[in-house]
Amino acid sequence: MSDEALVKRLKIIVKEHGGQLALAGAIGVDQGFISKVINKKQEVSYYLIRKLCFQLKYSPEWLILGTGDKKINKPETVKLITEIQMLRTEVDILQARMRAFEMEVKELKDILPDNQQKAV
Repeated sequence: MSDEALVKRLKIIVKEHGGQLALAGAIGVDQGFISKVINKKQEVSYYLIRKLCFQLKYSPEWLILGTGDKKINKPETVKLITEIQMLRTEVDILQARMRAFEMEVKELKDILPDNQQKAV
């Protein structure tokens, strides 16, 4: 996903909604957040994409890839957004589990004497 192209489409959305403040109010975020993303001081987040798709009905395909219809007009698109959200949640859970396992391994390494660590 090219942040440059996505930011360009975000600017279109800002204009359509009458500015950053109006867009921020429409999706329930801080105007500063929108400004940081547009000025590339903050990455385009899944959180922002989700809000634009769910609350304002922008097509994730158009928003992310720049293809297809700008607005959601098909039930399959809503299903796709839901599936993306579920997959993202699964990824977050797996990352949390990975961090927990990494911490356990570190604790075990700290407990093992040095000569046993070299064998592992």
